[in-house]
Amino acid sequence: MLVTLLLIGLALIGTPLYIIIAASALYGFYTADIDLSVVAIEFYRLAEIPILLAIPLFTFTGYLLSESGAPQRLVRLTEALLGWMPGGLAIVCLCACALFTAFTGASGVAIVALGALLYPALMQAGYRENFNLGLITSAGSLGVLFAPSLPLILYGVISQQLGIGTAFSIDELFLAGILPGILMIVILSGWSIWQGRRLPVIPYSNPALLVAIKESKWEIPLPFIVLGGIYSGYFAVSEAAAVTVAYVFIVEVLVNRDIKFSQLPAIMHESMVLIGAILVILGVSMASTNYMIDAEVPTRIFDSIQSHVDDPLTFLLLLNIFLLLLGTMLDIFSAIVIMVPIIMPIALQYGIHPLHLGIIFLANMQIGYFTPPVGMNLFIASHRFNKSVLQLYRATLPFFVLLLLAVLMITYIPALSLTLPEMLER
Repeated sequence: MLVTLLLIGLALIGTPLYIIIAASALYGFYTADIDLSVVAIEFYRLAEIPILLAIPLFTFTGYLLSESGAPQRLVRLTEALLGWMPGGLAIVCLCACALFTAFTGASGVAIVALGALLYPALMQAGYRENFNLGLITSAGSLGVLFAPSLPLILYGVISQQLGIGTAFSIDELFLAGILPGILMIVILSGWSIWQGRRLPVIPYSNPALLVAIKESKWEIPLPFIVLGGIYSGYFAVSEAAAVTVAYVFIVEVLVNRDIKFSQLPAIMHESMVLIGAILVILGVSMASTNYMIDAEVPTRIFDSIQSHVDDPLTFLLLLNIFLLLLGTMLDIFSAIVIMVPIIMPIALQYGIHPLHLGIIFLANMQIGYFTPPVGMNLFIASHRFNKSVLQLYRATLPFFVLLLLAVLMITYIPALSLTLPEMLER
């Protein structure tokens, strides 16, 4: 008990998360009289996971895209395609942020990179200020469910290492996120159309579309290279990541010349610092997970929950509440590596498919980014647009309610997550 209180105290004073996890794992193994070298062995095991190569490669790709002119070209292209619709500019914001987050893997990056373009454009088009703030803040996390999102890959890695439940591939996980992700965008698009129903639209123009396509001609093939290569069988996920980063490097550095060679060391450093943090947390978490499984911690938690919760529907409701709260306190990467090993064995006992669980988990984390009082996107948007956090609370409330409705649909309609992966198996 004293050690637990000490670890909680360390967390409260800002001790890095990996130190807390490593200390708890080391103490657990020590009390169980297990050689502490097991922690080092878990780090060695990381090097033997082929899919893990995709994480640094996709991360570097995302950072290259964010530092290039790709965000501006993406906005112009989606505006030329969708600007003619009622609420078209708001839908442009949703689609652009979702695509950008999917490739960068970081929710707040979309707010920083695209906010300067989209917020003034929305204001000029006549949308209300609070709607604009809420739209950009919430849209900044929409791409988490779309490939090649890093949280999707990380969830797949953790699940495969646990080796329990129905086995699935990263390809199937990518497919599982498509329909739930589209559902979220459709619901917010409906709200955007209602809000913009009386506002003037941007007339459709073939010349403007052709210009936008010409500007983006090198970025347009990117999703087809990644997803087409994976699902056609030409690439494994890690191979697709290598091809993608090479393609983006050639396009943004050598062809478009948006990024100078002198900028590359800083971009590499920034992206690899993020990856280093993820891998360290992942390594110590895998060690901690092994201890918890040996100590039957998930089984004990399940027995405790089962004494109060009999059916899967109630469990899923409680799980959603827990994950929403978790999303406000932990970043998505830490939440995945810490909580998935605990939650998955319990969810499997209630008959929940691990693919479905993963989409529920990530959908809740996505909303947690802008859930008061401490959702990370709220503070990023507050700083980016120089608005009070209280105003951001009010601005994001309608979007929170709509996306919460989407999460409940994703939770209680498993077919949204499982239909496409089942079609792949056939």
